[in-house]
Amino acid sequence: MMLNIPNALTLLRALGVPLFLYLFLVIEQPVASFLVITIGAITDYLDGKIARALNQTSDFGAKFDPTVDRLYIAAVIIAFAIKDYLPWWLVISIIARDLILLLVVISQRLRGITYLEVTFLGKAATFNLLYAFPFLLLADIDVIGIWCYRAGWAFAIWGISLYFYTGIQYFVKGLKRPVDR
Repeated sequence: MMLNIPNALTLLRALGVPLFLYLFLVIEQPVASFLVITIGAITDYLDGKIARALNQTSDFGAKFDPTVDRLYIAAVIIAFAIKDYLPWWLVISIIARDLILLLVVISQRLRGITYLEVTFLGKAATFNLLYAFPFLLLADIDVIGIWCYRAGWAFAIWGISLYFYTGIQYFVKGLKRPVDR
């Protein structure tokens, strides 16, 4: 079933992407941008929990959720690089990782095999990145800024490390996976 609570939460997160970009890049409202991506991170956590609790998991949701995660991460890191919150080399390497894994998915499809499921570490990598971004937005706020900066980079470093580690795992497993029978 495509229309259910978890997929609605994922759709809400997807709609937050252009709203975040507008708030952050156009009208330069870091606190409002913080709220949008914080809600996005919370809905990313909740959609999976609710899907399992209400037995509303679906093939569509299993593909839609990580796609929206990649969209969210790409939009935020590009916007952050535009505003000098992140270095461009890091942004390009994260996007390159996702593009390489997209080629693995295409290879899997052409070979007629099922896609790899997202691992716990893959979810942890996304979790860390999605939690790092809101903190980094508040780095310039008086009193709390230094703590937000530190927490944001702590989440970011851990998330980026896991993101690349799991990218290597997915790449190797995806290319070695035998054809389904």
